[in-house]
Amino acid sequence: MTLDDIKNQIDEAKTVVVLTHENPDGDAMGCALAMYNALKQLNKEVDVIIPEFSRCFNFLPGVPEIKKEGKNEYDLAIAVDCSDTKRLNGFVDYFENAKVKVEIDHHGVNTMFADYNYVDPVSPACAQILVKVLPYWDIEITKEIGTCLLTGIITDTGGFKYSGVTSETFEFAAWLLQKGVNVSNVYRNVLQTVTRSSFELNRIAMNRLQFYENGKIAFTYITKEDEQSVKAETGDYEGIVDVGRDVEGVEVSIFLRELENGGYKVSLRSNDYVNVSDICLMFGGGGHIKAAGCTISNGTLENVRDKLIAQTKMYLK
Repeated sequence: MTLDDIKNQIDEAKTVVVLTHENPDGDAMGCALAMYNALKQLNKEVDVIIPEFSRCFNFLPGVPEIKKEGKNEYDLAIAVDCSDTKRLNGFVDYFENAKVKVEIDHHGVNTMFADYNYVDPVSPACAQILVKVLPYWDIEITKEIGTCLLTGIITDTGGFKYSGVTSETFEFAAWLLQKGVNVSNVYRNVLQTVTRSSFELNRIAMNRLQFYENGKIAFTYITKEDEQSVKAETGDYEGIVDVGRDVEGVEVSIFLRELENGGYKVSLRSNDYVNVSDICLMFGGGGHIKAAGCTISNGTLENVRDKLIAQTKMYLK
């Protein structure tokens, strides 16, 4: 499937909906809003639907236009930074009901779920794909679109520190800087500034941090009662998994967040050699080599912890 094929579908569509995965991170938010602004540049009738997202992204151009729900049917649906329809969760119908479906993604476990799939698993961020794709489609990357794209790149590379970073990543960042994008402002908003609730959740998780397998596995968790006690909002739990990964000697960090309807949302991160995506695949999830997740619906906290640690032990050296 070529980019020209996707552009033809965009040209033919009158109404377009842009979607991304649940609990969107900076790459998901950045790509969705970059695509929204790009399609507006093409004079398309476009909706971007993201039911819930962290308020740390309120600075992004286009946020006021985000909708919680849309129309019954669109000519075209574009999903960005999403590996399968399960991650579209409660708003998958907007995708499924569209006449034509497109996805642009960078996850190695992508299921190629659209009519037109453009997936580059080598790219460290989906936003880095769009930096190349949009100009190819003769769409100008304005300061507004560039701000969205840089947010995605900075988020998914951990501020350019993860091993997936390429020379192109820095070239694109420099190019976006020339476009007038305020790099320090983006960095501060998505990586440095935390809400009071986020700070409190991090403190709770840090106090619970436990180590296994001679310190190679770090584990912590938060409960729904924890979130209620600090009046947490969507996204206030993001980044907690890195608390364990940053400890000397840790190869894999495991973080559990208890869900309102039961079960646990699981986040895994690794430092050097463990492919945490393979671990999460065993529990119906997936992601990237060094950053992945899944949802485990059944079992107590202790049961879920023990299953994850047992599976992770198999990948340690």
